[in-house]
Amino acid sequence: MAYFKRHIDEQLLKWKDSAQHKPLLIRGARQVGKSTAVRELGRTFTYFVEINLEKQPTMRQLFTEDIDVKRTCEKLSGTLAVPIIPGETLLFIDEIQVSKEAIMSLRYFKEDYPELHVIAAGSLLEFALEELPSFGVGRIRSLYMYPFSFDEFLMAQGLDMLVEFKKKATSSNPLPEVTHNQLTDHLRTFYLVGGMPDAVSQWIETRSYIDVTRTHNDILDTYLDDFSKYKRRVSPIVLQQVLRSVALQAGTKFVYSQVSTDTKTNIIKDALHLLTLAGLTVPVKHSDGNGVPLGAEENDAYVKYLFFDLGLMQTMLGIAASEIITSSATDFVNKGSASEMFAGLELRKYQDSFQKPDIHYWQNMSRNGNAEIDYLIANNGKVLPIEVKASTQGGMQSLWLFMRKKHSSNAIRTSLENFGAFDYFDKEDADGMRHVEIVPLYALSNI
Repeated sequence: MAYFKRHIDEQLLKWKDSAQHKPLLIRGARQVGKSTAVRELGRTFTYFVEINLEKQPTMRQLFTEDIDVKRTCEKLSGTLAVPIIPGETLLFIDEIQVSKEAIMSLRYFKEDYPELHVIAAGSLLEFALEELPSFGVGRIRSLYMYPFSFDEFLMAQGLDMLVEFKKKATSSNPLPEVTHNQLTDHLRTFYLVGGMPDAVSQWIETRSYIDVTRTHNDILDTYLDDFSKYKRRVSPIVLQQVLRSVALQAGTKFVYSQVSTDTKTNIIKDALHLLTLAGLTVPVKHSDGNGVPLGAEENDAYVKYLFFDLGLMQTMLGIAASEIITSSATDFVNKGSASEMFAGLELRKYQDSFQKPDIHYWQNMSRNGNAEIDYLIANNGKVLPIEVKASTQGGMQSLWLFMRKKHSSNAIRTSLENFGAFDYFDKEDADGMRHVEIVPLYALSNI
């Protein structure tokens, strides 16, 4: 199977060439391409050693509390008949979550064998890490991976030049209308295919939405099978209910009573926590937005949740391809809050891969206030509000209110419009000049 370039490839190569290459732990939901990316990196080494602690349970015996990592590597080399040589060999420990001892041993590679390149990954890894809060602080580096971004989706189809052309566009140099329309069409497709590698491969191979939907269902079945492995305090049925409710409530403050009137709130909270650990749900927390870091002013009582992949969500909800392909531009953007979810997931995918991402939004907490800003991001040390809109039509009172309250002068509106900008003077603010950049939904990587 052909390898499709991923954003983390560059980060992996930088890690390889760094003199301080701490053991690397790749974190992300099941089936987002973690192992495939590591194997591709392995092609740049003289030797590549991969062990899977789930499929090769006897290998777990090599990882003990009093491990001698150099001796362990000697045993691995002899068993697998592959040289393990610092600087020439990449050691990949997959499905490491099945052995807490193996996870803990990563710190000793940093301490006792720092010259060797070591990467670990695993499904449901976050559950194991939650029970080992100090497993390797300062000695292990985490790298976060997600489903394909829209740019990666385009590159997988050989459209690298289109991606580069898009990245050069600005408000003063918008895209030609034909290119804008072309990217909008690709975006419609991405809404249906999503970013799971198997689904992307299926689309490239068959160009069939029916086949992609079948692939989505296979992936969803895998996740549902995983539910029994989570934790016994929440039943698989409740986890399914909560996951579906996240899809239905995407883009709005999560309301527990909409999951089930028969399930207690604390059980639903537990389910959300577990689904977030598994990478299937993405919390978007309220922030007052007075400055950076945004997380310093979080309000955990106001949280929205995103389903981690748009294509899977559309399939779970039974949204037919025709509803997306034939919809008008306005309906396309507003369809089931899909565009707000797409925007949030894209912003997450373009953050620093070596930092655990946080996503924030803002809601007016004043009495009788219902203003809301879809997303807040830190940009050049300041808070930048981002609004998802269908078109130039309609009010932007929430944005103006936020900018007035926070004395903010810059904002972004993302929609299906081409690149552009406009200025607005707020007479109620002494420093009331506002500048809004219009960034198409398909170009959020430009921010």
